[in-house]
Amino acid sequence: MISSPPQARGHGKPANVDVSKYANTFTFRHKLARTTWGVVWLLLFRPSPRSCYGWRRFLLRCFGARIARGARVYPSARVWAPWNLEMAEYSCIGHFVDCYAVDKIRIGAHVTVSQYSYLCTASHDITDPQMKLITAPITVCREAWVCAGVFVGPGVTIGAGAVAGARAVVVKDVEPWAVVAGNPAKVVKQRELRA
Repeated sequence: MISSPPQARGHGKPANVDVSKYANTFTFRHKLARTTWGVVWLLLFRPSPRSCYGWRRFLLRCFGARIARGARVYPSARVWAPWNLEMAEYSCIGHFVDCYAVDKIRIGAHVTVSQYSYLCTASHDITDPQMKLITAPITVCREAWVCAGVFVGPGVTIGAGAVAGARAVVVKDVEPWAVVAGNPAKVVKQRELRA
């Protein structure tokens, strides 16, 4: 059974979501670049041997990514728009990580983003009847660890040395050296390194 639309808050008429009027703001040039990158990813990036980090750094740089020496991106990782990706020295994006880089994704030095994590820089305005696209950058500061299967939402900064535990849903900033877990992610303890 399909229910009737709810009343809009503060209005006497029903509220309707109408995505038929959704305005795609991406230019033809942007779409062409993404299509070209998709072909390169499929034919040259994805089938490359695991140990060919330099080759994948080269391909990402050809599409505008800022990738430092020693950074590692695994072949199954997806990057929506390489020109929005920055990786510092010895950072790592693991197997099947999805970087939905509609906005900037900045990965600090000695950061690990583990397998199956999803870094999502875009969403939709749920108060807009046309579901307007909204974006905000993600920053993962130096020495942090995004564990397996973590979702990081738009606009989030994960502080230096922080840890987002496996399967966490991180939608708010994480303080430096905090360990967070759960959905939504909450602080469970402070990270302390052995001397």
